[in-house]
Amino acid sequence: MKRFALTAVLALGMIATAQAGQASHDATTHFQAIASGDLQVLMRGYNDDAQLQWLGGPLNGHYAGAAPIRGLWEKFTKSQGALKLTVDKLEESANPNGATVTANVLFEGKTPIKVRYVLVYRDNSIVSETWQIDPKLTIGGATPQAATAAPAKSSTY
Repeated sequence: MKRFALTAVLALGMIATAQAGQASHDATTHFQAIASGDLQVLMRGYNDDAQLQWLGGPLNGHYAGAAPIRGLWEKFTKSQGALKLTVDKLEESANPNGATVTANVLFEGKTPIKVRYVLVYRDNSIVSETWQIDPKLTIGGATPQAATAAPAKSSTY
């Protein structure tokens, strides 16, 4: 019985570890899709009932469901165009029920947009997203990173 319990604990740990890497990868893909304006890639990450809280700026508000979230990103990408992306302090917490990814993100285009980001994943889809505009947010030094590489502490795309 003890051997079974140990095996079950180890298996759950391996599942959480695999999920942890996936959510970080998905978050990085999400940020890159925002920066490039790729709505198709951006929207495929959302659960149909996802919630997005946008705090600050002209798009400030609560967006519930795929259609309103798509409308938000259409407005944002149309007004901003392609953006340079820097991701700093990407961190993930995961267990078998889901994962939370937090990061300090800088989108640079017409004006720099500093965002404290929180993404919550369940079943490998975004169910909750918080976009907190924070002009005082510190974004650390960055080094270029390929899109398919694992996220680093600070990355520029």
